[in-house]
Amino acid sequence: MAPNIAQSGTAGRDVWYTGTMQGCPSSTGSFSFRVPVTGGCYDVEADHGHDCRAGSVRAAARRAGTCGHAGQRNDAHGPGDRPELSHHQRRDGPVSQRLRASVRQGRRATWHPGERRDDLSAGQLEAGRSPEREARATRREQGDGDWHPPVRERVAHHRDQDGRGRELMRHALAGGAGLCAAALLACGSPAPSAPPSNSLTLLFLRRSPAASLGGLSWAPDPEHSRLVAFDGRLRVARSVTSPRLANPVAVASLGAELLVSERTGEGVVLDTTGRPVREWESPHLASIYAARGSEVVAVRSPYYIPQFAAEPDTASLIRVLDTLGRPVAGLAAIHVPPVPFLAQLVNAGAVALGPDGTVYFAPLVRDEIRKYGPGGALRWTAQRGLFRTEPDPEFLPPKGRDIGVRDALVNVALVLGPDGRLYALGSDDSGATKLRVDVLDTASGAILATRHLGARETAVAVDPRGRLVTFDADSLLGQSAGPERETFTPAFALPDLHGDTVALARFAGKVTLVNFWASWCDPCREEFPHMAQLYSELDRKDFEIVAISDDVDRGKMAAFLRAYRPPFPILVGGGRMKQAYHYRGLPYSVLLDRRGRIIERIFGFGGAAEFSKLRRTIANEVRAP
Repeated sequence: MAPNIAQSGTAGRDVWYTGTMQGCPSSTGSFSFRVPVTGGCYDVEADHGHDCRAGSVRAAARRAGTCGHAGQRNDAHGPGDRPELSHHQRRDGPVSQRLRASVRQGRRATWHPGERRDDLSAGQLEAGRSPEREARATRREQGDGDWHPPVRERVAHHRDQDGRGRELMRHALAGGAGLCAAALLACGSPAPSAPPSNSLTLLFLRRSPAASLGGLSWAPDPEHSRLVAFDGRLRVARSVTSPRLANPVAVASLGAELLVSERTGEGVVLDTTGRPVREWESPHLASIYAARGSEVVAVRSPYYIPQFAAEPDTASLIRVLDTLGRPVAGLAAIHVPPVPFLAQLVNAGAVALGPDGTVYFAPLVRDEIRKYGPGGALRWTAQRGLFRTEPDPEFLPPKGRDIGVRDALVNVALVLGPDGRLYALGSDDSGATKLRVDVLDTASGAILATRHLGARETAVAVDPRGRLVTFDADSLLGQSAGPERETFTPAFALPDLHGDTVALARFAGKVTLVNFWASWCDPCREEFPHMAQLYSELDRKDFEIVAISDDVDRGKMAAFLRAYRPPFPILVGGGRMKQAYHYRGLPYSVLLDRRGRIIERIFGFGGAAEFSKLRRTIANEVRAP
């Protein structure tokens, strides 16, 4: 995700984090803390495909250039160079996190070749208990302050069967087509299987909410940096890619357009052809958005929590935005936990927006689903009865410089269905390794039905009769042959290091990797040796690399090149490339076929494994007629 401060690890182990609380590493003291297996998801990244192995603790990066020194443009290439906690994957030792400046992009880790998606600790609810049977009570209160603990005690959790942590928001299992249909009865028990309808509406794809627009169901596919549209039989009808879609985690309908939540919090508005309409920065450290008609709301994203930061108790839980993404109002107030630095975690959650302006909010780490009126008054709070007591996340007693955090994951995503009911995708254990769907009456908050999802029930839809139908998401997405290749634009014509103009047309007839980089970009430093090796292994008559620097300071660019001595052509972008190509961050690469069409966009740097895959892709393309 990875769905992100990352939760990683396995039961019986600890998740370790290191870094600085805020600002540049050189200006503040460092800290470290661990997260035991009872929970601790802070990076709910929307990505999948990797099981978590244990990792070793690394110190927070202390490299020059990560805090926007004069003459650099790193502030133009990411959402504000905020510190981020990200996962380091290693073979042995405890799982680690480190805090780094700027942001990892796309489905690949950005800052270190060993970084991968963030996996979450495994855990199961105590055997023999049926929490949904005890979760029918609904609290109704006016106003805020709805933080009273339920009457049960948080139970112990067991290690998962294979002893390995699974990923929170995007666990894709290999295998054939898994199609399951289940009707939800009022008592919450699934009816016998039924054939799928011709008019299905997709609610959730893996861990992300979907949206309906133009007779299609739209869902993010962050693994391939795209949106996918499904017809009424959940066949892939359209696929949309864009350099603005690095890692989409949610989508909502905004009038006749689509509002996409990026993992790092940006809002991207596209029309249904995939044309970018507008984009805005996150009003929080990272936001997720819901929309209905011309209304937009934003909350703290459950998919990505970039840092621990305290907030005042006057801060709004929900931000109301206009259609240009500008905050115009705030609804309700955040809950400030006893440990103020955990406020980002405590107030992150899923959100849905009703047609009358009501807002539904489900905290990531609390067994609650709340309905707020258009003015922010609390209408009701629903609970499933998952825990006997439910204290706020808290630090455990420190051991030297190491501090533990205890919490559990509860809510993942919310969607208002076409039948007017609220569908909540949530955790069936403490780490969201097992999932459930609860169906709520929006008038009262009563839980009408509950469906416990199997490992391969990773796409959830509803038919016109209100029955849930579940699928294997990989099988749905596997129907698509991929979008038609688009031409790389704008075609560049830039000076090389000698001042001679080099145009894209010079590389026609060759498979070409166009790479954007800068001297202050740490993962670019990691990536350059891999590009040099790739360049040396492939024949120049078939393959070329052109690396475009976006440095403003030519002296620093020249120093970088003296250190790395790249064998491939270098062009000078002069700090204007992000405006021209709209990429989310650096490094950013685009692989082109012999006709200058886009084969693949690569956001960030994923290490040797990524380049092995890239080498195979290039070889296949070279052999293609």
